[in-house]
Amino acid sequence: MSSVTLSATPKGNGFQATITYANGVGISSAESYPTKAEAISAAAMKLLDMPERLEAFDAADADI
Repeated sequence: MSSVTLSATPKGNGFQATITYANGVGISSAESYPTKAEAISAAAMKLLDMPERLEAFDAADADI
C-alpha cells in the first residue's frame, strides 16, 4: 500500500514543511513557516502541485 506523510520540523524561528513517501523519498521546503499548521498546509499544496507523484500511487497499487 502506498503512503505519504506530511510533517513540520523546527527550522530557524519557524517550521519546515516535509513530504515523505513510503519508499523513503522526502521533499522539504526551502522556506520556513511560522506555525506547524502552515508548514503542513504548504506540504499538502506542494503535493497537489505534483500530480505525477499521486498518479504513481495508483500505478504501484495496480502492480500488486
